[in-house]
Amino acid sequence: MKCKRIFLTGFMGSGKSTLGQIIANTLGWNFLDLDKEIEKKVGKSITDIFRDEGESKFRSIESDVLKQTSKLEDSIIALGGGTFTTDENISIIKSLGKSIYIKSKPEDIYVRLRFKTNRPLFQGLDQRILSKEEALQKISFLMSAREPFYSKADIVFSVDNSNVGKVVDLLIKTIYKKFNI
Repeated sequence: MKCKRIFLTGFMGSGKSTLGQIIANTLGWNFLDLDKEIEKKVGKSITDIFRDEGESKFRSIESDVLKQTSKLEDSIIALGGGTFTTDENISIIKSLGKSIYIKSKPEDIYVRLRFKTNRPLFQGLDQRILSKEEALQKISFLMSAREPFYSKADIVFSVDNSNVGKVVDLLIKTIYKKFNI
């Protein structure tokens, strides 16, 4: 059976959206960023949803939007960093398409995110930006907690120490080979 949907999972800042747009363009498919779809539906930023309604409510909204967007065919869907961490979401994803874990090192995540202020899990409880040491500790902790879920993806693809062009080339070749596209 031909693959109609590919879901990109991994930690925030791993490159899911950047890679997803390029891969979708290369395949002639649609690209969706789940976080952007959530923001459109709710009319608030992810940061505001976390702040105003809490992570639990955000995760509920995330699952609902995942169910809606995952019906689109010929689509690359970049998931939020926590989307692939519930059995319900993993089941939806596995039943409707294929998944790729975009794996990156904590140090690389830190470099990509260090100037971003719109990442709610990248801030302290008092909303201040974390120091480098605090950020690396939090990234490592969250990545360790999420790794058992992320590793359930159909493909684990490491993006460490590679430029975007090389990563896209290898990823496209892997997709054609593994997913019957």
